[in-house]
Amino acid sequence: MSGFFGAVSKSSCVEDVYYGTDYHSHLGTRRAGMVFYEPGKGFRREIHSIENAYFRNKFENALSMFEGNAGMGIISDTDPQPLLFNSHLGPFAIATVSRIVNISELEKYFLEKKIHFTEHFEGNINPTEIVANLICEKDDFVSGIDNVFEKVKGSCSLLILTSEGIIAARDRLGRTPIVIGKKESAYAVATESSSFANTGYKIVYFPGPSEIVLVKEDGYTQLKKPSDEMQICAFLWVYYGYPPSYYEGINVEECRYRCGAALAKRDVIEADFVCGIPDSGIGHAVGYSNQKGLPYKRAYSKYTPTWPRSFMPQDQSQRDLVARMKLIPNDEIIKGKRIIFLDDSIVRGTQLKESAKELRLCGAKEVHMRIACPPLMFPCTFLNFSQSRSIYELAGRKAIRQLGEDSKDITEYTDPDSPKYKKMVSCITENLCLDSLMYQRLDDLVKAIGLPKEKLCTHCWDGSSYF
Repeated sequence: MSGFFGAVSKSSCVEDVYYGTDYHSHLGTRRAGMVFYEPGKGFRREIHSIENAYFRNKFENALSMFEGNAGMGIISDTDPQPLLFNSHLGPFAIATVSRIVNISELEKYFLEKKIHFTEHFEGNINPTEIVANLICEKDDFVSGIDNVFEKVKGSCSLLILTSEGIIAARDRLGRTPIVIGKKESAYAVATESSSFANTGYKIVYFPGPSEIVLVKEDGYTQLKKPSDEMQICAFLWVYYGYPPSYYEGINVEECRYRCGAALAKRDVIEADFVCGIPDSGIGHAVGYSNQKGLPYKRAYSKYTPTWPRSFMPQDQSQRDLVARMKLIPNDEIIKGKRIIFLDDSIVRGTQLKESAKELRLCGAKEVHMRIACPPLMFPCTFLNFSQSRSIYELAGRKAIRQLGEDSKDITEYTDPDSPKYKKMVSCITENLCLDSLMYQRLDDLVKAIGLPKEKLCTHCWDGSSYF
């Protein structure tokens, strides 16, 4: 994932963009950038690596160099952004939240037309430059963005900064969110509505799938109406989203409470207390605790002053190290207790297995794990999540192979009422050294979110979604 924040104001918007972009730090891992437009001076841009530092530290010294009433920033887990373009549409800056599955095809398409690329990222074509070139194939921005939606397989939401304001376009199937906010003298557009609270904005509108809007200091104008077809990523509510954020008007934390409650209603295990794995497991655990009437305790405390986000390092061994080192167990709370832990998901399960062993060394009597979503069975094709080198790194697929059924049709393993599903979960439970393991049912998750199943992308659990 990545996240962006743009603002257009009647006065300087530099601080709004700086702080608003920073509130997307939970979405990005590698690069960050800001760009501002000043009439008569044009665009001023800065891009920095945030692999070994945080956004604010990297950009604080650059604030005095920025000017402008219109600007945007992005925190990205892939390519350096925003990019600057001079074209027949006029000069513009562009930032994208995207995953382009057919990027090699599009690269070949442009090279055969003798259109070349200047931006590279670790030896690859910069996907944002691909998007900008697709836009520039047409005679106006709306037609150009439609061209992006037509030719890109995967997902793409974007912001375009021009002398007229910010053009915001949400992914064709709405896989990633966009929200518009307002305050007295400015409008903002962002990925996360949680970026509005402390920057003074109030939510005024959620653009729909494939919708295009022009945001100015005094309001926003719809340039293209939304489509009815939507496949918003359900994992936003389960894991990616920040607790105070809203998507489609649905609050992330309240959804997590409902997820935890749904698990509790189906659970028969007796325990002494409930604990959430920080951070994203906490909301699910609170919902479970409230529904079950079991006390909530912090068996783990998260140490964040010096340890970064566990998915920030690119090396898996480093990610495992960070995840382990920043969670500190509390022996006094753990010793001799039967504990129910809640977490958002199990991808590979490596870290969870180590945690289970550590809890037993701390004296835990029983370790029960409750997961807020169904087993992950398919790598994400549409966003940058669970991009395993092999599908068999996923805990569920690994278990199916161990059971001797390495077939392409795994339908029965995604059905929580089937014997094969129960065997798979039992195998995962043993692999991870747990006393018991329960996953959320997909129908319960859909109900907790509150949108129709056909409006949600649930591909990583049931392989059902599409381009």
